[in-house]
Amino acid sequence: MMDTAENQIAEDRRTRMALLSQASPKVFAKQWQQLGIDPEFEILRGPETGLVSLKGRIGGGGAPFPFGDATATRVSVRLVDNRVGHAMMLGRDTNRVTIAAVIDALCQNADDRKKIDSELLAPLEASILERDATRSAQTAATRVDFFTMVRGED
Repeated sequence: MMDTAENQIAEDRRTRMALLSQASPKVFAKQWQQLGIDPEFEILRGPETGLVSLKGRIGGGGAPFPFGDATATRVSVRLVDNRVGHAMMLGRDTNRVTIAAVIDALCQNADDRKKIDSELLAPLEASILERDATRSAQTAATRVDFFTMVRGED
């Protein structure tokens, strides 16, 4: 069973990978280049592109059913100092997934993790929140409120 520290590390890793996968590819690439980190690494496995099965639930709480398939790409890398990173994302962008795996490996060091969190992940999270707010505002602008008028007659 994992202790609290291991649980926190696993949760931080999930959060980090979620941010990297949700970020716009252009913003992700731009922020990565601005970070200025370019470590040497070797690819251990992949990049491999295949299908993952999606499951759905009626109303969010019913029994799961097969919803369909989605294309996903995964890769594993090893840095020169033997840190290993893994990443898997929807889509076929092998370069993006490879960078995410490198970031996963880099984040195993506290100094690298702090730099990546503050200079890469924080701006990515801000851009995701801004994009989501814009989409919500655009969706709200098209909302139609239906109402029923009651006639005074019985």
